[in-house]
Amino acid sequence: MQITNQIHFRNIRGDVFGGLTAAIIALPMALAFGVASGAGPAAGLYGAVLVGFFAALFGGTPTLISEPTGPMTVVMTAIIAHLTAADPENGLAMAFTVVVMAGIIQIILGALKLGRYVTLMPYTVVSGFMSGIGIILIILQTAPFLGQASPKGGVIGTVQNIPNLIANIQPIETILAVLTIAILVFSPKQINKFVPPQLSALIIGTVVSLVFFGNVEGIRRIGEIKAGLPQFVMPVFSAAQFQTMLIDALVLGMLGCIDALLTSVVADSLTRTEHDSNKELIGQGIGNIASGLFGGIAGAGATMGTVVNIQTGATSALSGITRALILLVVVLWAAPLTSVIPLAVLAAIALKVGINIIDWSFLKRAHKVSPKAALIMYGVIILTVFVDLIVAVGVGVFVANILTIERLSNLRSEDVKTITDADDAIKLNDVEKDLLDRANNRVLLFRLEGPMIFGVAKAIAREQTAMKDHDVLILDVTDVPHIGVTSSLAVENAIKDALDKGRHIFIVGAQGKIKQRFQKMGIFSMLPPHHIVMSREEALKQALNLVSYQSSDSVSNYPTTGFNETAFGQ
Repeated sequence: MQITNQIHFRNIRGDVFGGLTAAIIALPMALAFGVASGAGPAAGLYGAVLVGFFAALFGGTPTLISEPTGPMTVVMTAIIAHLTAADPENGLAMAFTVVVMAGIIQIILGALKLGRYVTLMPYTVVSGFMSGIGIILIILQTAPFLGQASPKGGVIGTVQNIPNLIANIQPIETILAVLTIAILVFSPKQINKFVPPQLSALIIGTVVSLVFFGNVEGIRRIGEIKAGLPQFVMPVFSAAQFQTMLIDALVLGMLGCIDALLTSVVADSLTRTEHDSNKELIGQGIGNIASGLFGGIAGAGATMGTVVNIQTGATSALSGITRALILLVVVLWAAPLTSVIPLAVLAAIALKVGINIIDWSFLKRAHKVSPKAALIMYGVIILTVFVDLIVAVGVGVFVANILTIERLSNLRSEDVKTITDADDAIKLNDVEKDLLDRANNRVLLFRLEGPMIFGVAKAIAREQTAMKDHDVLILDVTDVPHIGVTSSLAVENAIKDALDKGRHIFIVGAQGKIKQRFQKMGIFSMLPPHHIVMSREEALKQALNLVSYQSSDSVSNYPTTGFNETAFGQ
């Protein structure tokens, strides 16, 4: 695969049609997410235009469509709710400042070339995190779905108020919401090829509300969106809220990175190209900075828009730029037409997005795949919904990594072996077997194999106890490509313990990074130079001489070269 050129004009028709189709999908989603976030429909539209344009222009995934997404909206909702509650006058401006800060964080991550590390987390954590976000989005849309304003307190506040919400249900708005869901679920595929179900639901729901319920008062609608270019929003910082704003920016920025790069991977699989993760993060950061400065909510790579864009024929970033320009036309001249859209219809569209975000496939079979994986996923879901997004990811990654390290350590520990005679624990050639047998259990061969991560230190210490009645320890690291600091210290302790008891030590096969590590730790300086050799056979010959079994055929059949010739590095 190769990294595709970002913008080209070899496929203008496919790119324009891809951008047009993506714009049609983006319009109802941008309105829905803008309203759901609490910033208003205009903020959703501005975010779709600005994030989409600059991410396409400066990003590293040519066919990626960037706009407000469900996960980003969930975080934006919490940020806006908290900051406006703390400072009603400046809270919304502070929330847009957080978007700018999140964009700066994304640019820093891209500039430091950390893009490829962002998505390196266990699938159980990603699945639980995304499912938790889907559940949050569903819960937050419950009140507008039932025709009422969202209660204070976010997820917990909404859950606590469910009895009141049901008791005060607004039948007409709920009917419109149910109709919208029905269109999204049951719209025929033949129609969906030409008109996205989100747009069909938006149009039909609005028309029904005007034709059948036009005379009914109390139906909550978007209201008029002021046409024209977005206004510059001066960044606002509060000393009392700065720490919270920074943490919110970190969460929003990291979520945007994960959301965008996971979608980039999807785009790669469809186009058979390879995106530039670091460049993509910079593009996403620039897009979010622009969005925050002009009153737009945060955005990231959108899977639905990206897939449709590619399937319609797009091959370059021209499609994303086209999509943004089409939405800009809507913002400039057609925004007032959206004033009659019922909020219940938008709530239903956002709620359906929440349902789609949940990883139903893995939820159904996680317990069959691995009980531990299932527990991690459910734990991340609970923490995401009821505690905090960053806590959920942090705890999930920590637990998953600990379990992985434990499994790897157990596997690696099997490659820490000690023998005193020629058994099958360590493969020896005929000469080595004979030498070890002639040592009469006075020589201990201690062999390490494979990467020695820190979890293997216990196995090294455990095998060290086998040194009770032996005179010579041969440490064979020939097949060790990497040894961590913790395992190196365990080896050092084993050598020191053997030296304290007057035993002789040989190190076999230390080269490359292993040699450098032992030299830096001063392990080689503890031993005579001729005790550091490259051949296990040579170490066994010297060890056999040291245990002094001087019978007539002791080692005469195995003449050894001088010690200086066998010293390490000769």
